[in-house]
Amino acid sequence: MSVVTIAREGEIAVVAVNNPPVNALGQMLRQGLWDAVGALDADPSVRAVVLICEGRTFIAGADVTEFGKPPVPPHLPDLVDCIEGAAKPWVAAIHGSALGGGFEIAMGCRFRIALDGASVGLPEVGLGIVPGASGTVRTPRLAGVEAAVELVTSGKPVKAAKAAPLGLVDAVVTGDLRSEAISFARAALERPLPPPISRRPVEAPEPGFWERQEKAIWKRARGEIAPLRALACLRKAVEADFSDAMAFERATFLELRSSEQAAALRHVFFAERAAGRPSHLAAAEPLPIRLAGVVGGGTMGAGIAVALSDAGLPVVLVERDGEAVEKGLSNIRNVYDGAVKRGRMTPDTAAERLSRVTGTTDYAALADADLVIEAVFEEIGVKRAVFGELGRICRPDAVLATNTSYLDPRLIAEGLPNPERFIGLHFFSPANVMKLLEIVPVPETAPAVVATGFALGRMLGKIPVQAGICEGFIGNRILKRYRASAEALVRQGVAIDAIDAAMRAYGFAMGPFEAQDLGGLDIAFLQREGARAAGQDVAETLGDILVRVGRKGQKTGGGWYDYAAGDRTPHPSTAVAELLSSQINGKADLSAKEIAESLVGEMAEEGAAILSEGVARQASDIDLVEIHGYGFPRWRGGPMFATRSK
Repeated sequence: MSVVTIAREGEIAVVAVNNPPVNALGQMLRQGLWDAVGALDADPSVRAVVLICEGRTFIAGADVTEFGKPPVPPHLPDLVDCIEGAAKPWVAAIHGSALGGGFEIAMGCRFRIALDGASVGLPEVGLGIVPGASGTVRTPRLAGVEAAVELVTSGKPVKAAKAAPLGLVDAVVTGDLRSEAISFARAALERPLPPPISRRPVEAPEPGFWERQEKAIWKRARGEIAPLRALACLRKAVEADFSDAMAFERATFLELRSSEQAAALRHVFFAERAAGRPSHLAAAEPLPIRLAGVVGGGTMGAGIAVALSDAGLPVVLVERDGEAVEKGLSNIRNVYDGAVKRGRMTPDTAAERLSRVTGTTDYAALADADLVIEAVFEEIGVKRAVFGELGRICRPDAVLATNTSYLDPRLIAEGLPNPERFIGLHFFSPANVMKLLEIVPVPETAPAVVATGFALGRMLGKIPVQAGICEGFIGNRILKRYRASAEALVRQGVAIDAIDAAMRAYGFAMGPFEAQDLGGLDIAFLQREGARAAGQDVAETLGDILVRVGRKGQKTGGGWYDYAAGDRTPHPSTAVAELLSSQINGKADLSAKEIAESLVGEMAEEGAAILSEGVARQASDIDLVEIHGYGFPRWRGGPMFATRSK
């Protein structure tokens, strides 16, 4: 079957693309569109052309199977020029997403109309490159400089309702897209045609605009180069003629395509693409989830309940008494109130989602639940008591999950009837925001239940990663090594603020000590104290010394740093220097690069041990955990990718 077909509706030709699953711009599709331009230009009965796509989306971008391979003609920039130069005007009819090369194709058309639920965008910076087929050159001519800078340097798509006032699309329609596009084309033929986008003027911004944008993007990118290079391409598009700007964009695209950052981001892209449906579960059918329960309404439980409700699931929240139920529901309400206040959600949407959550003290309300997630205090006795109730009340086939961060799930599930339905689902706080979900089966867990965990991850829009059982699973185990290694540098005489600065320069939002102060040093301290109480030999850390004198982080006005009242700015602390002075030997002189390489190397070494023990299935899973759960810079690909043999 041809990926491009042509039909006639009187004087309007309809070019239909059918290249499932996302109509990617592979060579066959590019050739088919190229040939369609020639055929329709030669047909005197055709006055205009509608470009429409079958399936769930418009052209959603490049063909990922061609990544890393030599390009084959017709090349995309030439195809966009070919469509723009056609003798008959083309109308792009957009549904789903027109992204990257798909939107560049749409900009080659004389007009663009979109269904009201469609979106358009140029996400190339997310792959470490810039648009390579006129995205940085045509967009400012189509929608103006400010809109182009936001679209291209952020890589974020925009919905049709926002795209229309920006000028990115000419009309937003509802109903049958094909008939609406044909009617639009006929009406357009009755009016003077606008010039092709390449011939439209572009207005230069006010003085200082480019410098302000560069400063803002540099701060946001934290070492990522593609957004800044995209800005340079946009500036060239404004200050040079079309052909020179195209040559500059193409040269930039080709240079970045072979860069280390692009390789890292491709690695992450493919890892994320495969994460939701791992090959080892291909034969396992997930169980249906129609009603979910959450036990525990604290910060974590409330976040999990919000995530479930956001996915459209009714949720039963169970707490120990009426006061705790009200507090749990209040925690959930505060999440939605905050989303409304920040403009991320309408009041009606927030009210609808909140209405899906009911609170109770009665475990019997979970009798019909398909999935129940325990999110109570991290103490084995408390968790066992919860599962004792769940085992008594819930259906034998209901999936029962623990959200433990450190405890052995096997011990939590001891004595549970039908243990094949038990699994660990480790969410990260805030659970409604953080994308990582560690899925931790016990030996008895049925494959269908593991598959259900991955299906839940997809439903919630998270990145699910399977982890084996060990202290801290994948992420917290590496975090423990990272923090211990950072403390080891302090013991060698490296300044605390120099270590944090080095990791920020590497691309982290915060260094290890700043992050501990934000989250609270007492959390890990209590975990270590629990292990000591259980008879384990746990060495005293520098953090323990600080917590024992009341320095627990920002919440106490001091942790690794000092904080002024009402101010989160960290200040190097003379008190900390005195407290730790007996633990420091020498004065190590390490550069920021050496510090970062040392700590990332420690993370990768722990990752290698995790792999060798079978706790992680593949190195890319470790990278996804670090990127989505612990702030590892995406553009470096994760610790395993960053330290691989080049």
